[in-house]
Amino acid sequence: MSLLDGLRFRMGTSPIHRIDPRAKFIMVITLFSASILFYELLPLMAIFLIQVPLLLLGKVAREWIRTLRGGAVLALIIFASNLISFYFFQGYILTTEMIELSLSLSLRFLSLMTSFSIFFLTTSPDELSLALERARVPYEFNFAFITAIRFVPVLAEEAQSILDAQRARGLEVERGGPIARLRNYIPILLPLIVNSIRRSLELAEAMESRGFGASGRRTNLYELRMKGGDYLVLASSIIFLGASIYLKLSGFSTGPIFPSTRIL
Repeated sequence: MSLLDGLRFRMGTSPIHRIDPRAKFIMVITLFSASILFYELLPLMAIFLIQVPLLLLGKVAREWIRTLRGGAVLALIIFASNLISFYFFQGYILTTEMIELSLSLSLRFLSLMTSFSIFFLTTSPDELSLALERARVPYEFNFAFITAIRFVPVLAEEAQSILDAQRARGLEVERGGPIARLRNYIPILLPLIVNSIRRSLELAEAMESRGFGASGRRTNLYELRMKGGDYLVLASSIIFLGASIYLKLSGFSTGPIFPSTRIL
């Protein structure tokens, strides 16, 4: 459940928190796109390391490490599945190049996860809603998206509570093979689904009782205003994205770090 901690907003007054959500979104999309564009280990390591000072500046490094710990299992699965695929589909040969490529794909996943963590850990749902509204996203979609973000950490906490309660009653989730382990999660998923449906019905009733959608013209308590620092972040992100696309289209490649050597 620690994987979902990266979607939970942490209140703060750091420079990263104060960046306008629109500029911050472009910055995150830039890091996301750069991670997708490159598949070599060296550029991906650089993109990953670029994000670490942003996390430290935003004072959310501890939450990010907790998220990273949860994502490490998925990264390990990505690494193992790619390595096995390369071995079986490349003529039962295992080389250091295959290991490096599998490592790159795992690092890409962690880099993508980190960029999303920077955004969601330092951007309040209210600011994000205002940014979407200014982008002329229909308020119904805007509200559904923000509500989903707000409820993800709640669901994670509830799933953890149900898991602890079932363990206290003697449920051993990690016991047995893969099929048995999946079956062990049924007593956790069923109450979680029932509670989610009940919560959504309560939310719908509350929205209806307060006249959601009755007025076409909405007003907000706060307004978003871009400042000099926000424009600087925006310009730097666009330059970085442009440079990444140029390097990719020009055929730039750092090549493998380790010389290709057959292991098996």
